[in-house]
Amino acid sequence: MPKIKVNGVELYYEEHGSGEETVVLSHGLLWSCRMFDKQIEALKDTYRVIAYDHRGQGQSQITAAGYDMDTLTEDAAALLLALKAAPCHFVGLSMGGFVGMRLAVRYPELLRSLVLIETTADEEPRENVPKYKLLNFLGRWLGFGVVADRVMPIMFGKTFLSDPARAEERAYWRSRLIQNDRIGTTRAVLGVVNRPSFYHELDKIKTRTLILVGDEDVATVPAKSERMRAKLPNAQLHIIPQAGHSSSVEQPEAVNAALRAFLESKAPD
Repeated sequence: MPKIKVNGVELYYEEHGSGEETVVLSHGLLWSCRMFDKQIEALKDTYRVIAYDHRGQGQSQITAAGYDMDTLTEDAAALLLALKAAPCHFVGLSMGGFVGMRLAVRYPELLRSLVLIETTADEEPRENVPKYKLLNFLGRWLGFGVVADRVMPIMFGKTFLSDPARAEERAYWRSRLIQNDRIGTTRAVLGVVNRPSFYHELDKIKTRTLILVGDEDVATVPAKSERMRAKLPNAQLHIIPQAGHSSSVEQPEAVNAALRAFLESKAPD
């Protein structure tokens, strides 16, 4: 699959399907577009589906700087324009949601709709910052294998982590976590941990929006989604049962059903 140079960075992306409307998938911290494999499979027969890796993660270029949410938003806007993907349905999970919110305010003409999964408009809770920075430091200098057992319960819910039938899936995602590039990933983590609040700008979003959150998400708890829903003028909220911070992986059928229903529904007159 190809890479494209936009906004001073070479981004890896994949394109599937050839529908009249385009869905763009923007992944969460520590992962890559692979976390949307089940969504790509479900949507590619109806939509043109583009999934990409943020700078420093997956197969995209590791840059010296540019991991703040504003720069990542400029990356995404440039990618949409370069691929002639706008206006698109932009689906952002966690960090991808931080980008999606900013796109909806700064480049509303690029979006047809917005889906925010397992994300928040708030800054990182103060009590989380020292813990996350310590895990990041250990991952950078000792490797992510050292911190994997601490990170997995943040990224996945208790149902997924305790299901004996899904041991192979857990091993797969743990392996992908450990294989992350130390430099690119730790820079990306700091960009997320140090992000400012965007809550005060939420009411500027006029784009039709779907908010999805797992009821077992401990990284961005459902109350944060409720808080966004109360501030967004044109949003609906759907809670995914038995899912944590990676519902696209943990409960793909439920996520796909919610996505399809939203994408196929008509915007109110």
